[in-house]
Amino acid sequence: MMKPQISPLIEEQEAPFTWPEGGLTRVPYRVFSDPEIFALEQVRIFRGPVWNFLCLEVEIPNAGDFKTTHVGETPVIVVRDRDGRINAMVNRCAHKGSLVCLERRGNRKALTCVYHSWSYDLKGDLTGVAFRNGINQKGGMPKDFDLAAHGLEKLRVNTFCGLVFGTFSDETEPIEDYLGEKMRANITRVLGKPVRILGTHSQLLNNNWKLYAENLRDAYHATLLHLFYTTFKINRLDMEGGIVLDDTGRHAISYSKQGTFTKEAPEYREKEIHSVRSDAKLAGPELLETWPEFESGVTHAIQSIFPTLGIQMTLNSLAIRAFVPRGIHQSELSWTYLGYEDDDEEKTRMRIRQSNLTGASGYVSLEDGCIGGFVERGIVGDTDGQAVLEMGGSEVATLEGSRATETSVRGFWKEYRHLMGY
Repeated sequence: MMKPQISPLIEEQEAPFTWPEGGLTRVPYRVFSDPEIFALEQVRIFRGPVWNFLCLEVEIPNAGDFKTTHVGETPVIVVRDRDGRINAMVNRCAHKGSLVCLERRGNRKALTCVYHSWSYDLKGDLTGVAFRNGINQKGGMPKDFDLAAHGLEKLRVNTFCGLVFGTFSDETEPIEDYLGEKMRANITRVLGKPVRILGTHSQLLNNNWKLYAENLRDAYHATLLHLFYTTFKINRLDMEGGIVLDDTGRHAISYSKQGTFTKEAPEYREKEIHSVRSDAKLAGPELLETWPEFESGVTHAIQSIFPTLGIQMTLNSLAIRAFVPRGIHQSELSWTYLGYEDDDEEKTRMRIRQSNLTGASGYVSLEDGCIGGFVERGIVGDTDGQAVLEMGGSEVATLEGSRATETSVRGFWKEYRHLMGY
């Protein structure tokens, strides 16, 4: 496996600072702004022993179909070859380092760099160099130039329930083991039958990628920040629900059951929390029309797979969230909305209608697009401060019957510290 093009000084250095006392209940603000830490993440996390979400199989159904994405800051091509196999390789020509594929998606018979026309097959192997033999027996590449030694850098690829994952590390465990039994069960429940894409979009977030990783796992904020959730009783902490973690704590599911809501909780009323309004009404109440999707009765579930994947079910809206860093202080969040191939027209219309709940301008998640920026602006310049994560105690463990906890956020930091060596 080719070594990543990262300075050995960064790859081998000791952790740039000492984690503050308090264990997993404290997170130093410095991890969101330190360039050395950000560079180290590219090696130890994104090129480390983790499975990074790349795309959905349904996005590249035919031979030659490709999609470009990122693993950390590394540009990646995912492509289906002539044998039907899915391959992933770094989107960086072996000649001068230029991007090979410039579009987000498309179909190619071969992958050819526009700069000097070095050409690669759909497995990432170099197959041709323009003017390799020179002109009129002059110039050209050396006679001992070996095409096989100059292919695109490749990732290992695994798939599970139509999700395509890639890793740079030979040490990453099989995807089934990486996910664990509890996470596999939920993915199979949601994505265990053929899906089709109903729509996609992306947005830029003005915050470090880890702030969105926290946000995705944070059930504590969900019914405080999001006015629409609580006002129209889609998701509230006084509904039946819980937090499920895998055995390592690195992956999590937050879930609730809308039908279990019976009354206004005094915790909301007495504290005059801004996210509750009893006078609000919908001009289009059909937005919230639903049908029972699963026998479990779960109507809202956000699953977080370390490091940057989210699988969402909000009423009957199904979506994949994937986010990547765009430098230290910016991230890109992509949304892919799904339906099932056997959905009838009415179910498809309802899913598309409910997709307005989430996304960049969604009634529910609009606030998530700016809250990370509020944190960034609040902690700027503070290299000694730290966040407090004591809601629900200090443990990293499954909690049934309540979501008033930060256990899954602590689980993220547990895995982060393990990989980073803090």
